[in-house]
Amino acid sequence: KKNMLDFFILGLFISPGSAVNTPVRRPVTRRSKSYGRSCVEPPSLFWQTPGHLTTLGHRIPTSRRAAKSHNITEKVDPEQVALLLDGEWKLSYVTPLFLFRHTQLKLYSKRLAAFIIAEKQQGVAVEVGLEAGFRVSFSAVLGMAETEEDAETISSRPVFGADGSKPVWQGWLTCVNGDPEYLRSLPPDFTSLPLFCSRGAESLSALVKSWFQRTFDCSFGALGLSSSTLHWLAALWTGCHPAAGIRYLKLGWTMPTQPPLDIEYSVDPQDAWELWNSVHKEDGADERISVDEVQSFINGLETHFFRHFKIYLSSGTLTKVSTALGSAHHHGKIKVITINSDYISTVLTLLTECALLKTPV
Repeated sequence: KKNMLDFFILGLFISPGSAVNTPVRRPVTRRSKSYGRSCVEPPSLFWQTPGHLTTLGHRIPTSRRAAKSHNITEKVDPEQVALLLDGEWKLSYVTPLFLFRHTQLKLYSKRLAAFIIAEKQQGVAVEVGLEAGFRVSFSAVLGMAETEEDAETISSRPVFGADGSKPVWQGWLTCVNGDPEYLRSLPPDFTSLPLFCSRGAESLSALVKSWFQRTFDCSFGALGLSSSTLHWLAALWTGCHPAAGIRYLKLGWTMPTQPPLDIEYSVDPQDAWELWNSVHKEDGADERISVDEVQSFINGLETHFFRHFKIYLSSGTLTKVSTALGSAHHHGKIKVITINSDYISTVLTLLTECALLKTPV
């Protein structure tokens, strides 16, 4: 059984039909070296676009749509959805890809496989078990895009070890509900898939990133999750409780003591929901959640903890959030559990935003 490298690419342009399209190619300026979008010549091509990329980091939303349940498998192959929800993912951000073509996925598969084999032959350390009988596969996963600006999903199967039983590596890129002003401002030969998720051998992750950097003149960086992002995930997941049943809400703080003190805080799901319901005001079909409501929710949890233990959690750093729907860690790791498939677009929207805000301009 051949080994296979698994890839998902979420957010490529797609026509109303079943074919995946790529933007019409236009004349482009030659780029000097592979440093991502900072090396476009002339610089005005990027810096003076209508979106004003240099201000992207200041456009942090003050409200977001509440998580709404919808059966994603009505649009996306259930097997593809299962791969997205299976296991914990390490997060990175990616600068826009130069001359990425959605019609060339088979060619990219062959080139990446050849690149990994060549690197291994040159003595680069590669995961044990990844012998000559493996292959790389890129394929389209239609239905994940939420807006016209988003690119649509591309997927394949996992890389298996030599015995064909244990997956060695998987990865995917995505853009779900990306900032429309920013996406429209990109030059025509750039495709934004800012969120990169991977799991498996770090050596393979490094090789895959290296190939993307050389092939599409992009760059990667670690994507940690700030306390603010974890606050939002805690609130969004808690808001799903009446429909999905979060079962529990667990939060972890690290306190600035010597040595550092780690605090685990478990909240009864019904208590968490009642607190959230007391600070959140529903406003019709297009229900939105404000940052003030999220902060009030977290403040309520911290106040309750102080009442019992006389410890100010607000002086520490929220490092992790976990419910039966998923978990996230500030180191940039996230797990979306199968029962949360109906809410996956909410999580991917938030992570796409984090990746875009982290991407250098």
